[in-house]
Amino acid sequence: MAALTNRAVFVTRETDYERLIARHATSGQARFFLESRGQRIEAVEAEHTRFHGVLAQARGAVPAGWRQALVGREALDRFLFGPDDVIVAVGQDGLVANVAKYLEGQPVIGIDPAPDRNDGVLVRNPVARLARLLPASVAGDVALERRTMVQAILDGGERLFALNEVYVGHRSHQTARYRIDTAAQEGPETGEEQASSGLIVASGTGATGWARSIAEATHLGLPLGPEEPAVGYWVREPFPGRATAARMRAGKLAAPLRVTSRMNEGGVVFADGIEQDFLDFGWGRQVSLSPAPRRLHLVVG
Repeated sequence: MAALTNRAVFVTRETDYERLIARHATSGQARFFLESRGQRIEAVEAEHTRFHGVLAQARGAVPAGWRQALVGREALDRFLFGPDDVIVAVGQDGLVANVAKYLEGQPVIGIDPAPDRNDGVLVRNPVARLARLLPASVAGDVALERRTMVQAILDGGERLFALNEVYVGHRSHQTARYRIDTAAQEGPETGEEQASSGLIVASGTGATGWARSIAEATHLGLPLGPEEPAVGYWVREPFPGRATAARMRAGKLAAPLRVTSRMNEGGVVFADGIEQDFLDFGWGRQVSLSPAPRRLHLVVG
């Protein structure tokens, strides 16, 4: 009877072909659009067919008696995940980051529909393994990576979670102005006023992405493992001026990082690169950034 409560939730995103059809209405018009730019639609159609073949195979691997659900990335914020769900992300690594923030410890199985094209850091399971992984995930008989996530808590109580990183700064390319503090109490020895291109706070998972590009460009790398209960911060292009400093450029956080906005307009906080899902960060607002109490439970075999 208990098995009847189990549900496999398949998380997907639109294929390139589906996005073309949504924009151009018909396959013929999409073909004309691509050919007018020296491209062919056949490769896009082939990837679309390949993806849906893998998805159909994955859904066919669900044990008898289990329920199923299918949710697109654009609807994740409206979908109600249950505590007994097993999440199956079929797509690229970023899809796992997209769904992680909505979960409370449910196991996530990443299925890579195109292992010859994707990095497969988070979607490392072949679809042929899914029939075994689903019941084993419920039984607790799988290897898990409990990956650290980042949380941002604003002074008004709003909260964001991220698997990779949280960005704090200006929503455009204008200079972000703020005060940064690395201790519980504000003081000249713990923080400074900054003007920069914004800052990010990243987990060990995120340290291989955006944070890595910043670290390599600035030679400010930090040892940060994906399961390590810590996060790091990196400031993008800090400008030392009469009223601003640039001493605090990167570091691993032993205590929450507190950022106080000095922006009259345009200040934002967003997670995992989803710029449209932002929190307003106007003048005087504060955000505290630290490791999140929840973790991504990634099934690795």
